[in-house]
Amino acid sequence: MKAAMDRSREAAENLAIQALSYIGGDPAQLGRFLALTGIGPADLRRVAGESGFLAGVLDFVAGDETLLVAFAAEAGVKPGEINRARAALGGGDWERDVP
Repeated sequence: MKAAMDRSREAAENLAIQALSYIGGDPAQLGRFLALTGIGPADLRRVAGESGFLAGVLDFVAGDETLLVAFAAEAGVKPGEINRARAALGGGDWERDVP
């Protein structure tokens, strides 16, 4: 059971990283994402491995139906898979620690 949960979480993380890459390929979406999260471009690499941040990436995608459908098609998954992946990552709201 633990191994299945680990695989599910790993798949969710991979999907979220794929979503982040997809967002990064569109300057308008990337700008919107950075503005909404308060993260600077230089900080993306540092926070990209945090599961709470990755859940937030999926939340961002799920919050825009046009983006959701386009990303799901690009990733070869059904749009509902985005929400399942978000839930696998903990699904709570992510808040950046500000030093």
